[in-house]
Amino acid sequence: MKLLFTTVIFLTTLSLSYGQQINGKVVDGDSRAVEEAYILNYRSGNHTHTDHFGRFLMARVSLGDTLVVSHIGYEPATVVITNLNAPLQVSIQEKVISLDEILVSPEMDAINVLTDINLKTTPVNSSQELLRKVPGLVIGQHAGGGKAEQMFLRGFDIDHGTDISISVDGMPVNMVSHAHGQGYADLHFLIPEAIDKIDFGKGPYYAGQGDFNTAGYVGFKTKEKLDNSLVKLEAGQFNTQRFLGMFQVVEQEDHSAYVAMDYNLTDGPFESSQNFNRLNMLAKYTGRVSATDKISISASHFTSSWDASGQIPQRAIDSGLISRFGAIDDTEGGTTSRTNLIFNYVKTIDEKTFVKSTAFYTKYDFELFSNFTFFLDDPENGDQIRQFESRDMFGANSEYNHTLNLLGNEALFQWGAGFRNDQSNGNELSHTLNRTTTLDTLALGDINETNLYSYVNLSYHLGKWVINPALRVDYFKFNYNDQLVTAYETQSESEAIVSPKLNILYNPSRQLQLYLKSGKGFHSNDARVVVAENGNEILPAAWGSDIGAIWKPTPKLILNAAYWYLHLDQEFVYVGDAGVVEPSGKTRRTGVDLSVRYQPVSWLYWDTDVNYTLARSVDEPEDSDYIPLAPDFTVMSGISVIHPSGIYGGARLRYIDDRPANEDNSIVAEGYTVVDLNLGYQWKNFDFGINIQNLFDTDWNETQFATESRLQNEPAPVEEIHFTPGAPFWFKGSVTYKF
Repeated sequence: MKLLFTTVIFLTTLSLSYGQQINGKVVDGDSRAVEEAYILNYRSGNHTHTDHFGRFLMARVSLGDTLVVSHIGYEPATVVITNLNAPLQVSIQEKVISLDEILVSPEMDAINVLTDINLKTTPVNSSQELLRKVPGLVIGQHAGGGKAEQMFLRGFDIDHGTDISISVDGMPVNMVSHAHGQGYADLHFLIPEAIDKIDFGKGPYYAGQGDFNTAGYVGFKTKEKLDNSLVKLEAGQFNTQRFLGMFQVVEQEDHSAYVAMDYNLTDGPFESSQNFNRLNMLAKYTGRVSATDKISISASHFTSSWDASGQIPQRAIDSGLISRFGAIDDTEGGTTSRTNLIFNYVKTIDEKTFVKSTAFYTKYDFELFSNFTFFLDDPENGDQIRQFESRDMFGANSEYNHTLNLLGNEALFQWGAGFRNDQSNGNELSHTLNRTTTLDTLALGDINETNLYSYVNLSYHLGKWVINPALRVDYFKFNYNDQLVTAYETQSESEAIVSPKLNILYNPSRQLQLYLKSGKGFHSNDARVVVAENGNEILPAAWGSDIGAIWKPTPKLILNAAYWYLHLDQEFVYVGDAGVVEPSGKTRRTGVDLSVRYQPVSWLYWDTDVNYTLARSVDEPEDSDYIPLAPDFTVMSGISVIHPSGIYGGARLRYIDDRPANEDNSIVAEGYTVVDLNLGYQWKNFDFGINIQNLFDTDWNETQFATESRLQNEPAPVEEIHFTPGAPFWFKGSVTYKF
């Protein structure tokens, strides 16, 4: 009877405890809340994440269960449940990143894990290096460092952002109906040392991503607090100098504020000095103003000016007219500035519900002088053009998040809505001479463009499966006032697009995840295209799918592989450099992505990203269906060292294969292989570093175009490769003091 009584009591206790839930909070060594920490119940396999306040709610917990708390960049912590009635607080300590910490979970986003590893194992000193942290993303600069980078991803020549959506702290970076090109995304207002996380996804599969999310998206998140205040000085070849100051001015458990300033100077390797200078300033406050409210307010300002040598024709070098770093028209260049205000607010409704909101305002000015064809159209004065605009951009969005029990399984429901308005005044294209004289105004007008959107997203956990259906609706209103016509008229068009998505994840074990992603995305066309085409084909759709896996065969090795497909509908392209509309047909792209992250010992990392793409126009005849400048094979690889002795460094290789520069592949853009090197040593509060671009002094072409041009004394135009030379061997040194 005693044994029976004991057994009944035990079973009763077990039945009461099993299925209960426990509240908890995860903090760091300074008692600050840790967001997005991963909590796994080893017995049941149940898991969850911490919210914006470091809190979590774990269901189906029993006495004696073991919880493992992990986060990239922190030492994992193990906790045994001894009391189901008391809140649980877990402290995790920061450490050098280890691949051991990474668990292949149903909620794991493989690509984001890869960018986290890249960001934490290799130092960055420029926004260019930030973009190179994204697996498979290739970039090039062709206007003296002041213009937004040209980007390539998944067989797209994205130009400056047409097919990739980029944001910072929830604020869009891409500029619609920009004076130079649709989706223009200039990231130079970022201070790279202030970046905490890169959120990245390939393909049009994400409900929260709208305009320009076809090839993928990138979301940068700035730090809420600094690890240290610091002062950094850099100097190098070509009169290169940089000053960086970052200062933590408020550091409390629930409140943090810091300011940062970054000033850059360089003349560059060109025979005609770039006279480049850029100033960046940032101030950010983050506070938990109550137990359920968290706000973040940031203000930033950036201004830049530069001269450029432009894209040069190969024949001018072959004839000895100029060198690789010479110029045909060295009066190119420009000025630009951007001021941003961003407000983020997170409101916790209850243990299963929160709302996050963002509001933003941007004041933006842009002026660019270019000359791509030299004396083709104007043999006397030359073909220099000026592109100018002054823009106000503002918007807001909110997302409701609720965790619920659906048919006995956990699900996350999200509903979001928002708007964005762009007012580009004096959007101009002019024919100029020596950056001082306007010879002819080719296009001039005011643009007012509004995007309203809403979406629903459901992540349903069914055992080892996650089913993620979503639906997004976008509405656009385009207004254009052409100032070159006599009578005032507002040309107006509107259009809406519905974008369904479906993603499926399957985790057969804690070492393997299989996934299938599918969805529809789009990018808007320039407002001037929209009104010129009377609203036809103004929101071209992109249909895509990914099938892939992330596999962790050993604790020190992570593999990610995917086969993908993307179809892009008919569109019209506004060519900002010529002020004309060009039709472009349907395209089809398929490819394979492979990423490897390996950590043989605690202080050594190896990463490789290999990408192959077959990109073709659908309606063109064979042998004339190549997509100009679309990369078909790229490799990015590097070795990084972070040694406990204070020594750190790394070598990085960038390879891009030869690729077609025109539709029939008769003109080829040459590929290249470039290796960069960085070395450093941390001693007490000091950090000494060196950075070498193009270690082996390779002659390489950073950006290339098949362009028809005419030099001043040529009798007829010539179409051939025009390029901007990549940086030669370029040495820079730095000293940092942290306090």
